Formats: sequence, C-alpha cells, structure tokens
Amino acid sequence: MLQKIAVTGKGGVGKTTFAALLAHIYAREGRSVIAIDADPAGGLAGALGFPREVAENLTPISEMEDLIYERTGAKPGSYGGFFSLNPRVDDIPDRYSVMHNGVRLLKLGTIEKGGSGCLCPENALLRALVTHLLLYRNEVLILDMEAGVEHLGRATAQAVDAMLIVVEPGQRSLEVAARIRELAGDIGLKRLFVVGNKVRSDADRAFIAERSPVPVVGYLSSSPAIIEADLRGIAVYEAAPEAVQEAREIVRRLEQEVERSS
Repeated sequence: MLQKIAVTGKGGVGKTTFAALLAHIYAREGRSVIAIDADPAGGLAGALGFPREVAENLTPISEMEDLIYERTGAKPGSYGGFFSLNPRVDDIPDRYSVMHNGVRLLKLGTIEKGGSGCLCPENALLRALVTHLLLYRNEVLILDMEAGVEHLGRATAQAVDAMLIVVEPGQRSLEVAARIRELAGDIGLKRLFVVGNKVRSDADRAFIAERSPVPVVGYLSSSPAIIEADLRGIAVYEAAPEAVQEAREIVRRLEQEVERSS
C-alpha cells in the first residue's frame, strides 16, 4: 500500500490541486495523512480548503529563525561556520503543523539550489526534517514540490513509493517532466509516473501518452469546478466530484503499477 508520494511538475499545471485530492482521498479512507507544502509558491492550504485565518498562521519552517538557531546552533543565512548537520526534528511535524478535515499540513519553505547556497543551517534543518518524515513517520505523506528534487536526496529517494509528475497537454510541461526524470535518476528514484491534467479530449490524452517520458497512470479532465473552488477558497475535494473520481482511479492504477514494479 502506498505510503509516501511526491508530486511535482511545471508551475501552473495543477500539481497542487492533484496533491490536495490525494490527501483528501487517503484521509477519507481513514488513513493518517500529512501533506507537505514544499513549493515556494505555496497554495496547498487553499487547495485543501483550510480556513484563511488558519493558513495565514502557518509559517514555513525555513523562515523560523529562532527554531533554526535552537536546533542547528547557527543563525539562518550564515555560511562557513559550525552548525549541526543532524538537528533534532522529530517534534516539528506535530508542533508546527495545522489540521483540517483529517489532513495535517506542514509548510517547509525553500531549499537553496546548487553552489554555496546548499551549506547553511536552514537547509540542514529542512533536509533532516524531510528525511525524518520519509523514513520515521508511519502515515501517508503527500509531498507537494516545485519542479525538481531539491527536497530529496539519495538517502531518502528509496523511501518514496512514487513520484508523480503532473503535466498538461503542452510541449513545455512534458519537457519539464523529462528533466525531472533525469534529476530523479541522479538520486536513484525510479518509480516515476505522469498524471495528465487539464485534459479536454482524446487528442489531449494521445498527445500526453505519446510524449510522456515515463508511464502515464491517468488523467484529470479540464474542470470549471476546480477553477470555481480556487475562486471561492474551498477544498477541491468538495467542489469537484468528477475530479475526485478520476483521482481515485489514478490512485488505483498507481498502486497496481507500484506493486508490479516492487
């Protein structure tokens, strides 16, 4: 049974919408679910239907300067000094998350990419936290990421049951999917699948199927109800029942694919 799922893709393709649907589907099955907003653009709280006043009080872990200093022994943004590369993080998911409709939500913030930006206290804390979430917590984890693998590493890649790359019927999002496949391969993450979103016709499905760099596990139709949910600030799960059914079918097929590849 799937336990740890990473969702990624080019900005604007609807990956956060899909991540929210996954979180609610597993929560309605009675599973313990933690959704991780690891995209600097945010938005997962809204897609999950969290009340605005609750979402506004959710501070990204990467911006909690006092916490970073307490756990690593160095101030955020400092480079070249001494700080803990293995800080305590086991209490963070419960202390700094919020709950709504059976889904626990934690906001990570940004991990710097490349160069000297990688070696700083906030990055050390976030990487230790992601490792803890993937390896040591026994719950369904939905990780909503930007188009990359910055929050994952070789030590944690094998703990991810599947990475889902959300694409739309367009060449650019499929090019990004190919790049994500390369990055995932570099860290040993092998179970990658594509989800087609904003699909309007059989032609759209064929376009995605023919150009996808990894197996396609399903499609979400273009839906005015999803747009309306965003405008009204309500959960996609409650506003778009057809999308929920399509997402359930994707989960079913994904579980079959993962079991077959295990």
